[in-house]
Amino acid sequence: MKRIAILFSMLMVTGFTAVAQRLHLPDNGANYKNKISRRLALTDIDITYNSPGVKGREGKIWNTDIAPFGFTVLGYGSIVESPWRAGADESTTISFSTDVTINGMPLKAGKYGFFIALYNDSCTLIFNKNTEGWGSYFYNKDLDVLRVSTKQQKDQQQSKERLEYTFSKQTAQSVEVAVEWERWRIPFTVTVDVVKTTLASIQTQLSGDLGFEPAALQAGAQWCLQNNVNYEQALHWINTAVAPTLGGVKTFSALSTKAGLLTKLGRTQEADALMKEAMENGTAVEIHGYARQLLNQKKINEAMEVFQFNYKKHKGAFPTNAGLMRGYSALGDLKNALKYAKLALAQSPDEGNRKALEAAIKSLEEGKAL
Repeated sequence: MKRIAILFSMLMVTGFTAVAQRLHLPDNGANYKNKISRRLALTDIDITYNSPGVKGREGKIWNTDIAPFGFTVLGYGSIVESPWRAGADESTTISFSTDVTINGMPLKAGKYGFFIALYNDSCTLIFNKNTEGWGSYFYNKDLDVLRVSTKQQKDQQQSKERLEYTFSKQTAQSVEVAVEWERWRIPFTVTVDVVKTTLASIQTQLSGDLGFEPAALQAGAQWCLQNNVNYEQALHWINTAVAPTLGGVKTFSALSTKAGLLTKLGRTQEADALMKEAMENGTAVEIHGYARQLLNQKKINEAMEVFQFNYKKHKGAFPTNAGLMRGYSALGDLKNALKYAKLALAQSPDEGNRKALEAAIKSLEEGKAL
């Protein structure tokens, strides 16, 4: 009986230990665990790192055993020359959901261990295949995927107590990532090919259930037309979108998109015939917008024909008078432009249009074309 009780106690202790190892408890370590993310166009950037503190060591961080310069043997069983781990404890990792460039150098989509070789006037950023290491103690240079140089910014006005990764200066296609700690800032620029990555995303999405949705197919085709890429596949998408088998409707938007793609492919006769069909299905606003596009392309006579068609089709409804105002102005006939401007003003549906038409009338009365 006593042996059974001892055995039972041992099993209880073993079971408790196993459960305790699975239980998540607060990390009382000195280095904060952090994750930071940013979406750049359709590219997700994720950085995981541990954040050490300065802890009164200002002026004693860089080129010391805390953040050594170059490649050094770190000890504790490590015998390889290693760069700085760009953080603390486990390896810092950085991942990109699409291909990117780092300071202009290409890097494939994926997750990487991130290290920095520090020097007095520059730094070498290192992206490595090993994402599971403990810091850089077992760094293997043969697993490096990319090394790229950058220049640190030293003597920042305010000392940063905790190491931090930041994002700044974001544009449509790039963002600056920086490691900031103490009075150093180590920046690098991540850039994406927005057209390439967006097209790849559209192609992937339209290979799934969205490939059966006319609206999604049309949106994909319109994007290709607007960005001057992938005309043949885009034409297939728009043909599918307007097909009766999917319940597609031959709207002005869909037909004009198809006409635009046909024009890009040099099939102008088909495109012209299709645009006539599109205009028969178009609203006054849609046709007005098409004529404005022609004006922007310096196709003044074609634009005027569309403005006149719109006026007749929609019996002078707004914004057809405004269209004739613009058409006559482009032709240099300011007298008729002013006439239709005043008619459009009387139809103005809101304050924004009213102010724009009043400004147009003032310019025309001063003898200035729009």
